Amino acid sequence: MIRHSATAMSCVFFVVTCGAGEIDRPWKRHTIDNSSRGADGTRLADANGDGLMDIVTPWEQGGITRVYLNPGPELVAKPWPAVTVGDAASAEDAVFVDLDGDGSLDVVSCCEGKRQVMLVHWAPDVDEYLDPEKWHTTEIPGSENRMRWMYATPMDVDDDGQVDIVAGGKGENSELGWWKVPSNPRDVEAWRWNPLRPMGWLMSVESVDMDDDGDLDILFTDRKGDKTGCYWLERTVGVDRKEWREHSVGLRGREAMFLRRVDLDGDSLEDILVTTRPLVIAIFRRLDFSGTKWEQHEIAIPQTYGGAKAPNAADLDGDGRNEIVFSTERAEQGRFGVGRVVTDGDIFSGTRQFTSISGVDGIKHDLVELMDLDADGDLDVVTCEERRNLGVIWYENPRN
Repeated sequence: MIRHSATAMSCVFFVVTCGAGEIDRPWKRHTIDNSSRGADGTRLADANGDGLMDIVTPWEQGGITRVYLNPGPELVAKPWPAVTVGDAASAEDAVFVDLDGDGSLDVVSCCEGKRQVMLVHWAPDVDEYLDPEKWHTTEIPGSENRMRWMYATPMDVDDDGQVDIVAGGKGENSELGWWKVPSNPRDVEAWRWNPLRPMGWLMSVESVDMDDDGDLDILFTDRKGDKTGCYWLERTVGVDRKEWREHSVGLRGREAMFLRRVDLDGDSLEDILVTTRPLVIAIFRRLDFSGTKWEQHEIAIPQTYGGAKAPNAADLDGDGRNEIVFSTERAEQGRFGVGRVVTDGDIFSGTRQFTSISGVDGIKHDLVELMDLDADGDLDVVTCEERRNLGVIWYENPRN
């Protein structure tokens, strides 16, 4: 019998042995855009209200942030309509958010290189969305040189009806915190930073109700420093630093990379995947709604792949069972960049086999999104590749 504390994180740990088989049959790759350098992430939203997911991507070496409008299944294999929403030197992340409530999605960029700043790219009306002259970029004054900004997500932290921005960085003086956005969001001088926790290297951050109490909490991974792992901050009464309670999901002291929330077993509880350096996919099976009880499994990635980067999961082959898709970095010397884990049992147990999706086409892939881009009834894989400048790309599922 497994016993759990109501106040402390409980975790049962399993190691899964994987089959040795490796299938080297890369899926067909399509290019959404390769016009700049250093594509560094794909964040999704329906920017123009047509029911299709669009993409925003920062180009770290190119120093810009771009938006791509999904052209629909008939044209999706060709380069997508795109707009450069603004200059963003050393941009590490970009995310859609309607800050001013005008119905048009703005973009927030995080920059972590020589220029350490957060930027807001104010969007025009939807019918002018692809006109770069209509976009306007503003620096958040209090963000400059505060830290090396890594990642951000929208969240109405104080429940005042105005969306705020949760963000964090890496390295010296880095924190996890949130920008209090005023009632007039374009008055960027009035944005106020509220620190919540020291941060070694923020990799993921999401706003989600982790304990089913009706308010949003903050889920994140910390890659480096004194307190690495996967955690969530529970909002209790208010929004001050002292009124957030930290819970550990797992991987304390280990190099936690990107996370992904997925209901892996269909029990209506969202589980968590976390890729972990150097070559591990950690699965945290949620055991109840409290967010404090988890069953941990680990899957070792073969050395035929690069280092673990980002996970996702869905049923890609139509057998009714979820498979894990993951991306990697440092996939050099013939190593695979994007792969899939197929199991002959449930996703938590059984013999597993790794199958290559990308082959050896890239070195550093990033976030993995799964959606049926070509409307043929199966899920395709959307990602980007930074080092060989493959750019923003998607791999076509060969099932249909």
